Amino acid sequence: MARTTENPATVAEVTAELAALEEPRIREVNAEHGDDHGVNLTKLRAVAKRLKTQQELARELWETDDSAARLLAILICRPKAFDRAELDTMLRQARTPKVHDWLVNYVVKKNPHAEELRLAWFADPDPVVASAGWALTTERVAKKPEDLDLAGLLDIVEAEMKNAPDRLQWAMNHCLAQIGIEHPEYRPRAIDIGERLEVLKDYPTPPNCTSPFAPTWITEMVSRKEGK
Repeated sequence: MARTTENPATVAEVTAELAALEEPRIREVNAEHGDDHGVNLTKLRAVAKRLKTQQELARELWETDDSAARLLAILICRPKAFDRAELDTMLRQARTPKVHDWLVNYVVKKNPHAEELRLAWFADPDPVVASAGWALTTERVAKKPEDLDLAGLLDIVEAEMKNAPDRLQWAMNHCLAQIGIEHPEYRPRAIDIGERLEVLKDYPTPPNCTSPFAPTWITEMVSRKEGK
């Protein structure tokens, strides 16, 4: 069992606990989404809650190259403690979707180098790295749009999203939708781009969930915001 911060756990102890939590069915389901671990995330979060923040252990867990260990590392690290070079290296090492998404959302977005990394990653030739740049841009579209060239972003989406690799395409589509949702002056163009490109138009969406098809997504979220 993983110890508390008063009695720090070792990497060997933590990885053994994660291995014991492995469930073949969860691994099977995760594999369908490109992930390669079989640990129930609720149980993984419980381990993180018990361990609390342990930056050095987090670094050591990351270096194991095991996805479950890396997810745990993200939960117990201090996001502001990483320098820019560390985060750039970690992002390029994070090849599975869940590790990549958690690293961007739970660590990079809270780090003082987030804007520098956004600019560096946005046009990176690696589409997975570029998708992180677009995710950080989407965050700014929603929370701090000052100095962003929203029209320019729409130009790039219009020209490149249709044929972008899946993960980059998804990130660009999210940015397109966020521009349409948050900025009424660009809403008609965002909806028009989505309608013409038809990206994710036929994406299977469960009942009571919002479609990722940008025109539908924009219309529904705006309606909710306006209380209609």
